Order: sequence, then C-alpha cells, then structure tokens
Amino acid sequence: MVMGIVNVTPDSFSDGGRHDRPDAAVAHGLALLADGADLLDIGGESTRPGATAVAAAEEIARVVPVIEGLRARTAAPISIDTLKPDVARAAIAAGATIWNDVAALREPGAVETAAGLGCDVVLMHMLGEPRTMQDDPRYDDVVAEVEAFLLTRAEAAMAGGVARERIQLDPGIGFGKTTAHNLALIAALPRFVASGFPILLGASRKRFIAAIDSLATQADQRLGGSLAVALEGARAGVATVRVHDVRETVQALAVQAAVASTKDR
Repeated sequence: MVMGIVNVTPDSFSDGGRHDRPDAAVAHGLALLADGADLLDIGGESTRPGATAVAAAEEIARVVPVIEGLRARTAAPISIDTLKPDVARAAIAAGATIWNDVAALREPGAVETAAGLGCDVVLMHMLGEPRTMQDDPRYDDVVAEVEAFLLTRAEAAMAGGVARERIQLDPGIGFGKTTAHNLALIAALPRFVASGFPILLGASRKRFIAAIDSLATQADQRLGGSLAVALEGARAGVATVRVHDVRETVQALAVQAAVASTKDR
C-alpha cells in the first residue's frame, strides 16, 4: 500500500508551509488519492531533526479540520501522525482510523488511549526525541536493537489491550540513525517482515539519500533514492510505504510487479 503524506505544518523538512491551511491540505490529500495513494497520513507537528514541540491544542487545531474535510469527501483510510494521546483522540473522533506514533505509544496514557479507541496503530522506533535524535546516534547492533525495541513495544501494547491485528511496526528510518544505520535497517527489512507484524517503511526524501548523492541537497531532489527504497521495501514484503511522491511511487511499484509477474509465468 502507498501512504501519501499530508503535512499540515509550517516547518516540515520537505514541504513545510505548503499545505498548512485546511483547504490546501485537503486539496493536496485528494490529489494524492487521485494519484493512487491507498491511504493518507496527516501530521500537525514536524518530527524532523531539531524540530521543536507543538502544544496539543495547536496540533489539534491544525489536523482536525483537515481530517474532517477529507472524511467528508473520501472513504479512504486516514492516519494521524502524532505522539500525543489527546491529538489521537481528537483525530479519531474526526474520522481517522489509524494512529501513526513515532514514540511507539510511550507517552503517558498512550497505550490505554489506543486500546480504548480500538484503532490501528503504527509503532515506530526513534532514538531520543526529534530535537536531539541526530546529535550522535550510536548502537552496538542497530538491527537487533531496533527489532527488540519494536517487539517489546508491540508486547506492551497488546498487554495494554491493543489487539495484535491492529499493530504495525516501523523501523524509523532517519529517526536517530546515521546513514550506515539506515542502510543496515533497509537491508534487514526481510527480518522485520518475518516478525509477523505488517511493516510500514518511511524513507521518502530523507537526508541519508543526500549522504549517498551529494547533489541531492534539497528534499525534492531525492526522488530517485526514495523510489529505490520503496522498491526495496516491496521486494522485502513490507505492507506500506509512506511517501511524498505518490504518483511516481505507484508507477514504480506497478512496473516492478509487472516484471515479477512475467518472471512467474
């Protein structure tokens, strides 16, 4: 599945300020669906490296009108990208059905909130918090440590009342990782898929691509690298890729699938 990103923020790393009005964000979301997105991820707080926190009330004011506007026009699944239980509650009440949490339900009351809402949840790995996560991230074994964290958080969610079939996992590309860490995690995607939980992969336009291609200094110059990771994810069996460039990703995945079906004949 292809998840289209709708950032209702002034400061997101790739498109901050472009869709920070409800009407612009709704229009962008509908355009992504027309381009082939299967679902949309709405975020009202940037989690880019160095980002500052946003109050829950402000985040709710940003995302709820967008979710309501989209829900009035489409039946497509809508995800709320937030680490705050209060925001998740408001978003689900407005029509979202998925809680995409970069903190993996570690905020106080988050597990209980997710269980009570009965929504799908995405548990993501992040080392530290956005303001400091890229300062000097270190691991002894990044794949083993990220895997252990995600499985531990899944167990905590289930122990708190979240149904197993509601849980997806995200290795958190770019969230407290060096380029080497990110590449190791992408190479290990089959291992994460083998966990039995659906895997969400979000690497679209991220900075590690520029570390490989020094000419890709701007986020919108990283389409090729983003597509390469999406295709690698599809080969590994991830359930969802979270992307900015929906049309190009849908096309790349369709061609990949067509080639694979030809080989299987």
